[in-house]
Amino acid sequence: MVRPLLPGTAAREARGVVRGELEREGIPPDAVSDAETVVAELAGNLELHGAPPYEMRVLRLGRIPAWCEVVDSDPDLGEIPRILARLGAPGPPDLLTESGRGLLLAHALTAGHCRAYRTRTVSRDTPAKAVAFSLPTAAGPRVLCPPLLDFGRRLLRFA
Repeated sequence: MVRPLLPGTAAREARGVVRGELEREGIPPDAVSDAETVVAELAGNLELHGAPPYEMRVLRLGRIPAWCEVVDSDPDLGEIPRILARLGAPGPPDLLTESGRGLLLAHALTAGHCRAYRTRTVSRDTPAKAVAFSLPTAAGPRVLCPPLLDFGRRLLRFA
């Protein structure tokens, strides 16, 4: 599922989509709330640091929503991989750094199951970047999904 996110409302829209997808799956309210927090932080980062158009993608394994991507049309990953690598390193993260707080929340609330990678927008087929995270499942364990492959993009549908 692909959903365009409009500038000025990206975080609110993304929260609503994630909440709806996870509530339909019977995910516990605390886990839904955590996923909403993560997607709102990442969508807010799109508006601060990215370039429109913005997209949100929810990928499913079978019928189960398993992976969520927020995408903007600036393919430059910048410091995102370095920040995620630092968060995955042993030792406590630096909570006082000015940049990377949204990524810190995403990393913490997804047990480290978040990534950043280059992709393409579905709406315009232009170079882009995705910051993505695994969604909670009813069974508990999270799935660490690979980045969306180019041939798989054709299977996505706009919501």
